[in-house]
Amino acid sequence: MSLLDLEAFDRTPLQHDPCDHVIVEHFVRPEALAAINRDYPQIADPGNFPPEVLSFGPACEMLVKELHSPELRAHVAAKFGVDLDPLRLEMTFRRLSEESDGAVHNDSRVKVVTALIYFNETWPHAAGRLRLLRGKHDVRDYAAEITPAAGNLIVFRRSETSYHGFEPFVGERRSLQMYWVRPKDKKRGENKYGSWRRHLKRLLKRG
Repeated sequence: MSLLDLEAFDRTPLQHDPCDHVIVEHFVRPEALAAINRDYPQIADPGNFPPEVLSFGPACEMLVKELHSPELRAHVAAKFGVDLDPLRLEMTFRRLSEESDGAVHNDSRVKVVTALIYFNETWPHAAGRLRLLRGKHDVRDYAAEITPAAGNLIVFRRSETSYHGFEPFVGERRSLQMYWVRPKDKKRGENKYGSWRRHLKRLLKRG
C-alpha cells in the first residue's frame, strides 16, 4: 500500500487566496507515519539536507521513492494545471528549526511548485505553523495556515502573491521540502561568470 493518500489529495479543492494552493491533512497515511519517524534521518544541525547526503531507514527510503514517482508528479500537475515534465524535482529534509527560520519570503522564480510535508506526531505549539500571507510584511496577516505535523501536506504554486512564513520556533520540526524547478539557464550563468572574469581583469590592471 502507498504511504501517500493520493485520493485525499485529489478530493481536496484547489484554493486561490492568496495563491493557488492545497492543504491535505494526513497526506502521509497515519499507519505509515510512525515508521517514517522511526527511520527519519538523525540530522544534528539546523538547515535543509538533500537525501543523497543523509542516512535513513527503509520507510524513509520508500517515501523518497514515492515522492519521485511519475504518479505523484501527474497528480500535482493535474491539480495545478501545469506541465511538470520539463521541470527538475529537488528535495530536502529538515529536522531542527531555529530562531532565524520562518522569515517572510517568496520563493525564487525558478521554483514553479513547492510542496512541504510535516512529520511530527503532534503540534501543540502556537508558533511554527506555516502561513500563506496576504502580503510580505506581516506574518500575522495570513489567508491559510497548516499545522506542521501528522503527515500534513501543503502545495502551492509560486506567484507574485505566494509569500509565506511562520512565527519563530526553536526545536524539532520535521519536514520534507520539494520543489519543481525550471532548468538552470546555463548560458546566462556562463555570461555572468564571463562578466565577473572581465571585471577582475580590469581590477588587476588597475593595481
